[in-house]
Amino acid sequence: MEHGYKKKIEPNPGDLAVEAYGLVKTFGDNRAVDGVDLNVRAGTIYGVLGPNGAGKTTTIRMLATLLKPDAGAARIFGHDVLTESQIVRQLIGVTGQYASVDESLSATENLIIFSRLLGLGRTEARRKADELLEEFGLSEAAKRPLKNFSGGMRRRLDLAASLIAQPPLIFLDEPTTGLDPRTRSQMWDTIRRLVKTGSTVLLTTQYLEEADQLADRIAVIDYGRVVAEGTADELKMSVGTSSLHLTVEDSVDMDRARHTVEHVLGVHANMSPEAGKITAPMANAGLVTDLLIELRTAGIGLSEMSVQKPTLDEVFLTITGHGVKEDAAQESYESNDREVARV
Repeated sequence: MEHGYKKKIEPNPGDLAVEAYGLVKTFGDNRAVDGVDLNVRAGTIYGVLGPNGAGKTTTIRMLATLLKPDAGAARIFGHDVLTESQIVRQLIGVTGQYASVDESLSATENLIIFSRLLGLGRTEARRKADELLEEFGLSEAAKRPLKNFSGGMRRRLDLAASLIAQPPLIFLDEPTTGLDPRTRSQMWDTIRRLVKTGSTVLLTTQYLEEADQLADRIAVIDYGRVVAEGTADELKMSVGTSSLHLTVEDSVDMDRARHTVEHVLGVHANMSPEAGKITAPMANAGLVTDLLIELRTAGIGLSEMSVQKPTLDEVFLTITGHGVKEDAAQESYESNDREVARV
């Protein structure tokens, strides 16, 4: 990152934080990114969802000026990533999957070094380090060697380091990979706070729940291409209707219950006799009342009933033909990306 901390560049409200058109990156025979388009509105959390090897990290590296695209163009708050890279670097913070810190130093020492590299004086660097350690719940471990930090603590420190310059755009590349549920939830709260204080976040993830919980809009990426884009609800609606889930109290009523569901809803219902469960697509939630009346009239008792929207897992499976967990053939994409980026 350039020494632009003191002369901070402020984007205009309402700007597009990210504009990308036809981004392409190839490593040998692997077309890791194959024509990606993205538009990220300032002040939002934008999720890029896909399995390992889908091209998420490669896309982030091109947007962050760390890799040169083979084709296409991208702008950060209107500034071209190739011709205005120095300005772009003043506008962004980048946090990867692994903490970019020195294990032989304490958390405080790491943050002070990063602050000094960004042009802060000694007193300001110390103040900033203390402030960030407090924000990320690391004050008690401030003097502890990083080799004694847990994975969650390292991830929080990495995110803290990326915020020293208070950038208006923050790239988070799978920031919660490998974290336990409690620490992941804490990271989610931190990410939400970042946006409330004026930052824009572009988040890559392979966790469906993470995208659902955090992102205002989601791009589904697979084999280097954006295959769907929209809000979580829009994506869920795109793959079909909601589904009805019933649990019948007495297994002897299963057949009658299924016939009742099919008659009232006019659809085919699936039955799992062992679990006493019946599921069926439900386009009109207003028919629930009619169905309950029919079941009660027939003397069929229920122990549980719910109407559920499609999940993001179902969205991904419907759109791509496979789940978010990567195919073996995909694994080389991101590993090739990281090897090239380190050279």
